[in-house]
Amino acid sequence: MADMSGGKRPHILHVHGSFTLGGKEARAIRLMNIWGDKARHSIVSADVQALSARSAIDPAIDVDFPDGPSFAGKPGPARYREIRAFLKRFDLILTYNWGSMDAVMAHRLAGASAGMPPLIHHEDGFNADEANGLKTKRNLFRRLALQRAHALVVPSVRLDGIARTVWKQSTEKVHLIRNGIDVARYAQPPAPDAIPGLVRTPGKLLVGTLAGLRAVKNIPRLVRAVAAHKERLQLVVVGEGPEREAILAEAAAHGLNDIHMAGFMDRPWRFVGLFDIFALSSDSEQFPISLVEAMAAGVPAASMDVGDVANMVAAENRPFVVPDEAGLAAALGTLATDADLRARLGAANRQRAQRDYAEPDMVNAYARLYGEALASPMILR
Repeated sequence: MADMSGGKRPHILHVHGSFTLGGKEARAIRLMNIWGDKARHSIVSADVQALSARSAIDPAIDVDFPDGPSFAGKPGPARYREIRAFLKRFDLILTYNWGSMDAVMAHRLAGASAGMPPLIHHEDGFNADEANGLKTKRNLFRRLALQRAHALVVPSVRLDGIARTVWKQSTEKVHLIRNGIDVARYAQPPAPDAIPGLVRTPGKLLVGTLAGLRAVKNIPRLVRAVAAHKERLQLVVVGEGPEREAILAEAAAHGLNDIHMAGFMDRPWRFVGLFDIFALSSDSEQFPISLVEAMAAGVPAASMDVGDVANMVAAENRPFVVPDEAGLAAALGTLATDADLRARLGAANRQRAQRDYAEPDMVNAYARLYGEALASPMILR
């Protein structure tokens, strides 16, 4: 591979299972936008129709979406040969979650003498099919495929433990890099009309959530929890995805007539502060960026106890991280009736975000790791 310190911009390939704007995509795009012209980027998706996150990439970024081999389908030698030939065109390969694991396996099977570029895998969490337990075959596949990866990056303590104990990855290979955001952007109060089309119901508080509308996010659970207090609470859902109609049907079934489905919205610092309460109803999360964004905006949170959520929020907010749907409804009810409590929790969450989730720490950690893989640690600084 060419010496990356010699002035050549590295050409980085990003392999996703899907490229619709969720936590992992938002983080990858943020890093691309920050690094500007220091690198070239190519992005492929196993689901070739799922590329809507591309709209969040700064137009000035040198990025393309090349045609290439299929990264979805039944594994096999012919497919892996085709994938390997494609991967060799790049200087660094970044893969994300289970949906990109065929690229990781193709890279692994190439062997040490094949001249493949370094590969760094990012594991941010699990879909609905592994929300209640990891699949044995996938664990074995990951364990084998990751053997030749330069590094494995995880954002949460729980995933760090899984990577070491279940996937049998070495301490040197696993890197815990917590998600960070530009906390200062969330300090300004949002404009009242920051969410297009939102008509606030007089006398009600806003409960908001940001999520890709997939089954694992379980927004119908949140609909039911809000419906238990529908005389006091109005639900706003920011995001797009295949579960949209199911969510609306659940709202209609429970008389939640003022739900607002905002669709996809970027730059969340513009609107998250409109929420009186942030809610997270997922079956599975690890380190949700949307929660950090709400915390930075000074919003109290009611959440299912998934991933690292209980350790992410301020200590005062932890009683509102709950194990089940009844607990979520109760948490929303308590927060709805106590303005002083909401203010205290929101202030504590903002302080925690400012202290622990600052974006520069995350950016520097990724720049150092990617740069080391490229044999030039300063290249993305």
